[in-house]
Amino acid sequence: MNDSLVPAGEGPLAVEETGMREFLGFVVGDEAYALPLSSVREIMRLPPVTEVPRGPHDVLGIISLRGQVTTLIDLRRRLSMPESGITARTRVLLVERRDETLGLLVDRVLQVYRLREDEVELASVLGADASSYVMGIGRPGVQRSSRRSDSEEAETDSSILILLDPMALLKQYGGA
Repeated sequence: MNDSLVPAGEGPLAVEETGMREFLGFVVGDEAYALPLSSVREIMRLPPVTEVPRGPHDVLGIISLRGQVTTLIDLRRRLSMPESGITARTRVLLVERRDETLGLLVDRVLQVYRLREDEVELASVLGADASSYVMGIGRPGVQRSSRRSDSEEAETDSSILILLDPMALLKQYGGA
């Protein structure tokens, strides 16, 4: 089962005519991350994986994507997080990087976030401690309704999204 996404905008921080930036939110470990929607080609369930002997630590292996060999990167390993098992919610994000597609293994996909410019803090504001592949922080606005209970509000209140730069995140793959 594939859930195709239609890219919007150009470049990692493209702003649409409405002043919004679109990001695909996902979970790795206990953290919420997001990639620019324009960099995500497709979301898919985890297909069979072929291990690559002596490959980089964060490369889980390769997968066949409609007959094309695609490198699968475990984002837990890439982000130096403890490893975890595969669940029914585990997904592969197919990410475009120049003329190549790479798979990113994530724990689960959240949703597409449309962030206004005032909901995004760029990494330059965060200071030198931000990793090279973090392009900023997203703080989606909280939509409250008087009909929601406190528990429903807690579930729908958006927390912080760590916005990843796909080019920096994947630069070591394919000789970038």
